[in-house]
Amino acid sequence: MKSKNWYYRQIKKKPVQAVRYAVQAIFLLFLLYVGLQFYKFYIHFQTGGTEPFVQRPSAVEGFLPISALVGLKVWLLSGDFDKIHPAGLVLFSFFVGSGLVFRKSFCSWICPVGTISEWTGMLGKKLFKRNFEIPGWLAWILSVFKYLLLLFFVKMIVFDMPVFVAKDFLQDPYNKISDVKMLLFFLNIGGFALKFIILMFVLSLFFKNFWCRFLCPYGALIGLGSLFGITKVTRNEETCIDCEACTRVCPQRIKVSQKTAVRTPNCTACMQCVEACPVKDTLNMTVATKKVNKWFVPTAFLTAFILIVIFARITGHWNTIISYEELKQLIPGATSIGH
Repeated sequence: MKSKNWYYRQIKKKPVQAVRYAVQAIFLLFLLYVGLQFYKFYIHFQTGGTEPFVQRPSAVEGFLPISALVGLKVWLLSGDFDKIHPAGLVLFSFFVGSGLVFRKSFCSWICPVGTISEWTGMLGKKLFKRNFEIPGWLAWILSVFKYLLLLFFVKMIVFDMPVFVAKDFLQDPYNKISDVKMLLFFLNIGGFALKFIILMFVLSLFFKNFWCRFLCPYGALIGLGSLFGITKVTRNEETCIDCEACTRVCPQRIKVSQKTAVRTPNCTACMQCVEACPVKDTLNMTVATKKVNKWFVPTAFLTAFILIVIFARITGHWNTIISYEELKQLIPGATSIGH
């Protein structure tokens, strides 16, 4: 754990990063709480009501991107909003759409996997006194994998799945308790899945943000929005002193010091490069070619996120319509559903 003096130095030198670490920690703790509540919710049904009932936290649907992608397709093509996992659809739609203006802010500010990956890299740097670099040619090859994974899901769901099949999927018992299936997967994890997670942890110790940079299809999808170039970090070549501080701190290993504008979809708008630059107004975040304060993108992203969740709750697009009685029938037999 970092000392108070370290944190105070961060606030003074890099206030955005200090706040970002705090936001990451808050969301990670919140999601751990959500996981605990969901486990208690599951245990109530699994024990036939012996354990006390705990309300299902709708936020758990944020971990169901496949269901949300199917729901998004149905919503856009038929106008029917998914009432089985509405929170999942709201979150998925917002995060993917946010990439247009906020780049991959989701990845660097609130994604729990991104947080753990980044912190693992920080641990690796402390252990080995450095984060290792992957050769450029190999990094380019590895970067293709997340887009291949994304293409697989997009082809299977967006292009190959008819709307009527997608609607049937949303109403299928498997989808209705897909959150429970996910919980059971992690409670009984082993074999290939456990080995894969351990491998990702080890690789992230040596190569910062390995999963996020090379394998995450969710982040790849969000990052596509940045290709429109609405928001980007720009570099003033006239005032740049070529110290390469921006390149050294970039968690995505983007060579910021060699670009006039960071257009790559890998940029997560973490603002580390902007805060690391020692020359005023040399690196700036711009929105529609207009220079904005370094706080603008993260503040706007988090504000929009909170407002979207509040709006979804108020308008009835957050909680599932699955009844207690139906859950009582489905959850005890969750292990056999889908087999």
